[in-house]
Amino acid sequence: MNNFEKYIISRVPPECRLSFLGIALVHAGMLTALDQFMLGALLGHSMTMADAFIAITIASLIFGALTFALGYAGMKEGLPGTVLARWCGFGRIGSVLVSIVIAVSLLGWFGVQNAVFARGTNHALNGVPGFGLSAAVSGIFLTFLVAFGIKALKITASIAVPLFITVITFISFHILSHQCLMTAAGSTPQGETLSVPDAITIIMGGCIVAALMTPDITRYAKKSTHVLSMTLFTILAGEYLINGLAIILSRVLNTEDVVTIMAEATGGIGLLAVVFSTLRVNDLNLYSSSLGIANTFSVLTGKKANYTTITIIIGLMGTMLSLLGILERFADFLMLLGIVFPPIVSVMVVGYFMVKQNTKRFAILRQNNTSPEDTDTPLIGWAAILACITGSLAGTVNSIGIPSINSLLIAGVAYWSVEKVKYHFMLK
Repeated sequence: MNNFEKYIISRVPPECRLSFLGIALVHAGMLTALDQFMLGALLGHSMTMADAFIAITIASLIFGALTFALGYAGMKEGLPGTVLARWCGFGRIGSVLVSIVIAVSLLGWFGVQNAVFARGTNHALNGVPGFGLSAAVSGIFLTFLVAFGIKALKITASIAVPLFITVITFISFHILSHQCLMTAAGSTPQGETLSVPDAITIIMGGCIVAALMTPDITRYAKKSTHVLSMTLFTILAGEYLINGLAIILSRVLNTEDVVTIMAEATGGIGLLAVVFSTLRVNDLNLYSSSLGIANTFSVLTGKKANYTTITIIIGLMGTMLSLLGILERFADFLMLLGIVFPPIVSVMVVGYFMVKQNTKRFAILRQNNTSPEDTDTPLIGWAAILACITGSLAGTVNSIGIPSINSLLIAGVAYWSVEKVKYHFMLK
């Protein structure tokens, strides 16, 4: 823990790197949670099984390439993602904007997960309190737990992960042992039809933030093979195991509602797993979002933000999103993430591997074993920001192709082109 606190924004030296298993489990934890199960249930209810797994495979290839690229940069430089963003095109203010985008997305995830929590609680109480009251109480309750640092949340987290995995495993064996898998696979999806291109974008929306946060973990990795193995492990565990089981179960039970899936298969234990899992995930969502906003406030104003106040405000906003029905717009929410975040990752990858000015700076820093200084970091990278906006707009308005890939490629090409022209004129 001391190492994590010591190297928050500075380079992690080789002697402080960690074992492969430690970082692999932390990284895989980002995609082996209830949100991935929700995503798989949505895919299974809206697509044929063949199309769903085709979409997962294509999205996993893109996610894997981006995750390995950023993870490799984090490992080689020993720097967190926010510092890499400063030097990979965004500058100091630009990296703050990236932090804001991440914080806002986590706010949305808080609303989604709180709605699931409320639905599970309401189901367990036979609908007596109603969804609205359940969502309001659960959101406010968790907000104040996180705001005032209740230690019980750590106990909840330690229970949630094994309980969730145990319940999912039990449900899978219990249901699939009594069902014909071929019949379920060949049945017609009952949900709103989802095309493969849109599904790829939605899957990217469910995992792309994990790619952006990967350098924060891999900066403690010892070598590139660890980064590659970690990436493959996360994809297999999150995309194929959790998503795959959810796809199959949603087809068999003919629903995308994870509360229904859990309740019908295991009753109270399943609902308990839903409650604990949403507590665990929303604890992290609210905590990370609050830290991001607090850091942004401090950078922009030069004043120390009040963490408790910010946490309460963000928690209440997330609770309001639950009440406004963000869970019913889950697919749209993921689609938005799948269009907005790939350009950010694309610009960072291009900025690190393809922009000569940046590669030279990083080589000098590695040689001197130093971290980038604020005085040497650009204030704001307009080229990177405009490239991200261009890519996001292209992914939104262009009806041809795959939205997430469109935004990814256009942002990367736009940023590389601008930097190429700048470098050309600098040499003259």
